Amino acid sequence: MEEKQGDVVLFGTWTSPFCTRVELALKLKGIPYEYVEEDLTNKSELLLSHNPVHKKVPVLVHNGKSIAESLIILEYIEECWNTTPKLLPEDPHQRAKLRFWANYYDQKVVPLFYITARAKGKEEIEKAIEDLSQVLKVFEEGIEKDFPGQNPFFNGDSLGYLGISIGSHGCNYKAGHEVVDAVIISEKNPKFLSWINALKNCPLMEETLPPHDKLVARLRVFLASTQA
Repeated sequence: MEEKQGDVVLFGTWTSPFCTRVELALKLKGIPYEYVEEDLTNKSELLLSHNPVHKKVPVLVHNGKSIAESLIILEYIEECWNTTPKLLPEDPHQRAKLRFWANYYDQKVVPLFYITARAKGKEEIEKAIEDLSQVLKVFEEGIEKDFPGQNPFFNGDSLGYLGISIGSHGCNYKAGHEVVDAVIISEKNPKFLSWINALKNCPLMEETLPPHDKLVARLRVFLASTQA
């Protein structure tokens, strides 16, 4: 694939919530882009040249220059296309708090989803689910403390930075339930459930998330390969 100066190209894979993040931001901003689906078992030379450090998706290429890591890409999109709708509010402290909780989610919550999916036996699965519930409780309490009376997942009427960051992953929780054959996200975390269900009902989120049944099938194949 030849790149043209001024093109926006996204290298991704459809199962990745981190790639979904970038697609959501590009669509929200109305930025035309080319999408390149990568086979992560046989990564292209172009992907490796654009992300030689981590060698993974997503990678955004703009004007021939590459940007890696989904949260960094979101901020690049916001800064480069500083037009409405905006992903982040104007207030620096509010922006910092949103970045903090997006990072918390990636560092604490996301890994426990994968630990739960790979857990074996009833006791191991139950422990993983309880550990996940505890970090989600910290998330719930932190969001309510830092954003009293606000909806930090939206910036005005549009999806915002935190909504895109959390929704692209959390809105697929029912697929996780099916794959693990257990309730991963339960009423122990009612606020988190209500937040991600509201995000899932957002038309742009519905349009961009991978199809449920297709995702379940792919995740089952992936987990089987890792446990073989």
